[in-house]
Amino acid sequence: MLRIERVLGSRVEAAFAGALHDLEHHGAVDVLPLAPADVSRRRMRAQTRAGADLAISLPRDQTLFDGAVLLLEADRAIVVRVNAERWLQLSPRSIADAVELGYHAGNLHWRVRFAGESLLVALEAPVDDYVARLGTMVSERRVAAAVLDEGEAA
Repeated sequence: MLRIERVLGSRVEAAFAGALHDLEHHGAVDVLPLAPADVSRRRMRAQTRAGADLAISLPRDQTLFDGAVLLLEADRAIVVRVNAERWLQLSPRSIADAVELGYHAGNLHWRVRFAGESLLVALEAPVDDYVARLGTMVSERRVAAAVLDEGEAA
């Protein structure tokens, strides 16, 4: 198990870009894929795409981000890649439906954003799990639901 106790920097920084470029040509850059919800975590166990087991324990002043360099050695590197986030767009048909939708989202501690009159819920589980938690709001068409990719939800 490889212990990671700090983020070295960003892959775009001049101090890392050249070395990473060379290692990429030799297939020696491993990637740690993370869900967007995991970047705020400071302690976790994770596995890279190549199968390296990591024990991450970061200080309070550091966070993970897309392109974070976790390891840079002469013969290998590990870089974080944050997966594209998907959103469930929920559009209530009336003010009463909006209040009920807001109640559910808050009570269930869903991570949300607002887009005009729609509520965007970060998908951290299958879509059907979210729709099921809304009861009949979607099936009765009191709330319209659509899945958006990161670019569409901007």
